[in-house]
Amino acid sequence: MEFSWGSGQESQRLMLSFLLLAIWKAGSGQLHYSIPEEAKHGTFVGRIAQDLGLELVELVPRLFRVASKSRGDLLEVNLQNGILFVNSRIDREELCGQSAECSIHLEVIVDRPLQVFHVEVEVKDINDNPPVFQATQKNLFIAESKPLDTRLPLEGASDADIGVNALLTYTLSPNEYFTLEKPTADPRVKGLGLLLRKSLDREETPEIFLVLTVTDGGKPELTGTAQLLITVLDANDNAPVFDRTLYTVKLPENVPNGTLVINVNASDLDEGLNGDIIYSFSTDISPNVKSKFHIDPITGQIIVKGYIDFEECKSYEILVEGFDKGQLPLSGHCRVIVEVEDTNDNVPDLEFKSLSLPIREDAPLGTVIALISVSDYDAGANGQVTCSLTPHVPFKLVSTFKNYYSLVLDSALDRETISDYKLVVTARDGGSPSLWTTASVSVEVADVNDNAPVFAQPEYTVFVKENNPPGCHIFTVSAQDADAQENALVSYSLVERRVGERALSSYVSVHAESGKVYALQPLDHEELELLQFQVSARDAGVPLMGSNVTLQVFVLDENDNMPTLLAPGMGDTGGAMSELVQWSVGAGHVVTKVRAVDADSGYNAWLSYELLQVAGNPRNPFRVGLYTGEISTTRALDEADAPRQRLLVLVKDHGEPALTATATVLVSLVESSQAPKASSRALAGAAGPKAALVDVNVYLIIAICAVSSLLVLTLLLYTAFRCSAAPTEGSCRPGKPMLVCSSAVGSWSYSQQRRKMVCSGEGPPKTDLMAFSPSLPDSRDREDQLQTTGDSLAKPRQPNPDWRYSASLRAGMHSSVHLEEAGILRAGPGGPDQQWPTVSSATPEPEAGEVSPPVGAGVNSNSWTFKYGPGNPKQSGPGELPDKFIIPGSPAIISIRQEPTNSQIDKSDFITFGKKEETKKKKKKKKGNKTQEKKEKGNSTTDNSDQ
Repeated sequence: MEFSWGSGQESQRLMLSFLLLAIWKAGSGQLHYSIPEEAKHGTFVGRIAQDLGLELVELVPRLFRVASKSRGDLLEVNLQNGILFVNSRIDREELCGQSAECSIHLEVIVDRPLQVFHVEVEVKDINDNPPVFQATQKNLFIAESKPLDTRLPLEGASDADIGVNALLTYTLSPNEYFTLEKPTADPRVKGLGLLLRKSLDREETPEIFLVLTVTDGGKPELTGTAQLLITVLDANDNAPVFDRTLYTVKLPENVPNGTLVINVNASDLDEGLNGDIIYSFSTDISPNVKSKFHIDPITGQIIVKGYIDFEECKSYEILVEGFDKGQLPLSGHCRVIVEVEDTNDNVPDLEFKSLSLPIREDAPLGTVIALISVSDYDAGANGQVTCSLTPHVPFKLVSTFKNYYSLVLDSALDRETISDYKLVVTARDGGSPSLWTTASVSVEVADVNDNAPVFAQPEYTVFVKENNPPGCHIFTVSAQDADAQENALVSYSLVERRVGERALSSYVSVHAESGKVYALQPLDHEELELLQFQVSARDAGVPLMGSNVTLQVFVLDENDNMPTLLAPGMGDTGGAMSELVQWSVGAGHVVTKVRAVDADSGYNAWLSYELLQVAGNPRNPFRVGLYTGEISTTRALDEADAPRQRLLVLVKDHGEPALTATATVLVSLVESSQAPKASSRALAGAAGPKAALVDVNVYLIIAICAVSSLLVLTLLLYTAFRCSAAPTEGSCRPGKPMLVCSSAVGSWSYSQQRRKMVCSGEGPPKTDLMAFSPSLPDSRDREDQLQTTGDSLAKPRQPNPDWRYSASLRAGMHSSVHLEEAGILRAGPGGPDQQWPTVSSATPEPEAGEVSPPVGAGVNSNSWTFKYGPGNPKQSGPGELPDKFIIPGSPAIISIRQEPTNSQIDKSDFITFGKKEETKKKKKKKKGNKTQEKKEKGNSTTDNSDQ
């Protein structure tokens, strides 16, 4: 007698499930393989690399790897040929239990770029498990009085396989009393029963031995057997009967112990002890059920005594028996199906599968940074997980597959703004109340070289004294780079160029790491007043980035040049010059002039003359002008004076310490009749040198006139340009000085336009005349200008604006500047933009007022005008130069002395500076002095070197 375990309806459901599964897999975009269980090691599964479109040569470089949520050693990939093969024994029953579907889900991950592939390997069931009964021997009891069709329940066999392999067919050994009962159509009920077909007679057959055989539907078929020992009982004819043969109850998971599940109830028609019922679990019940539930033997209440977890078991089948207390106990049976309901008791699980850190700050949008896997053991809405990210970060989460998210770049990064992000990923399920979990990840931003080194200011001004020792440190430049590591490693170098005839690197050098600038050789103010160059700062990143800074090195003058005598017959070593003087000359007669120049500037070039006392000549009738060097008589000569006078003139500058030179003048006192002869011999001996000197002086005068005309034209063009460029100003004013330099002599400034052209080293040195003079307290514009400049820069030390001398030093006070050395008022490349402070006022005559030191005249107007000074209205004739000319806008008068060609006194070129401002009182006082001066000039010889 055979019965097939399963029905046609169940087969249809199974086929429909397989069809839906195949359709879902075809649309999911993942690879699908299938293998039978119990496959041997090395069994071929599929060419996974080829199916994923990956080249074999890129498997190792791209870090091809396979991950699995379940046991990761079941399947393996050969990286040499890209074949997926069985690595260890696969038991479908151990892996998936009684589940109809059994698959191994693999995650294939490759880097560079990061890609994730999902592979499903279906494990097909084979008939490797025979049907098994809970007990191979079972004792049954039946009263002899039982009517026909009485049912004895039996526990069916179980097969660990699924599908056809689990379709069981039962066969009972041949007998005349019992037949097998057809199993119920409910799939949850696995039991079967024996039906009594013939009345029992205990005296005839007290025991019946039967063999129950079960066969599955696999190929080949596997079988199992159980031996049944049926004992025929006497008396107690009624067995307990339950209200229902099948009870169904729903129980929430996580209920506390002692919770009532259900109360089963049975009744017995017998009386007395034969009608009292005792409840118990069947002996065939599984140990798992016994550990979870307990039944009260008297009341039939089933209560919870263990932990009920939906994720562990979704339903329980409990077989309950009811025995009466008769001498021959009779029993009734029922089944209780406990369905466990899910509650949201599992927190979502969040795991970072792969991280690609750090991320470059120039990474494109959409770059995948991490792969995140989420899962929840709950079911339904309780197991639906959504992920969220910390707000206000340049990243976002993108759902790539079921329960998988990718952390991608959403907006541009800047490491200099934020170098590290602390991200918090939150996974939240759909339960009520919902549960969540968080995971933190630190995303470090890798630096790229996108910032150039930056200096604190675009240019620096450095002051260095000349004659510095070679290799001395003069300045330090420093640039900051906002990048990191090697991208912020700054190195310094010179921007090489030519400075005159020499390379810049022969003057200065810069240390590549510290940025210290060194002077490689002593600097000479007389050769180079301003050295302008650039220092380049470069980082070590790729690509290389850099910037430049400009350094303006002003070489400050030191008193390192002693005065040089220029008189004929006096070399650098100092010779003696001879002069003839008549006995009849009166006081104030100019004998000769000692001329000297100093290559230094300012006070260091301001020369004074002093007559040294010679032993044996206590009554010296001569004196020397303090600042002019003119040797004149102090009184009328008499017979007591020696006929030959030896004068020692000490020429001294005003530097610290002062440097000196000594000139020797031999004066011979002669009678009037001897003077022409001597003069003729002297003229005859000096005719050649005099003529050459006259030619040189003519060229110098022509050069002065040409340069003056050029300066006038340049100033006019500059004024027109400034007025047209700023019509709203209402007046044309010079540009605001950007730099004011001050010393004990005076101050000077240069404008913004002129700044980069002053002695940059590209032209010959000394192309401009730098005039030093004290500030004029009576000029409000200049005071405002100096005050504004002093506020913006470090305030320089202002010199004493009041240069006055005692009355004894006012007479004959002239200061000269040699034309060749000073380059009288030459305009440099800056021309009209150059602004010089004006010189202090002085009287037009040396003897009449206060005199300024021998410095360049101020240029603060648009043109130069030659005109005679006050008290000298004489007009110059054709081919002659004026005695004096005034620079408009300046209180200085430049006097040009001229000497007749037949003069015995040999004097060089000089220019006198004096005040052009006089008060009315001084004019009246000087009328008498001017008459006497004209007489003295008629008697004395004048210098013709300016011709």
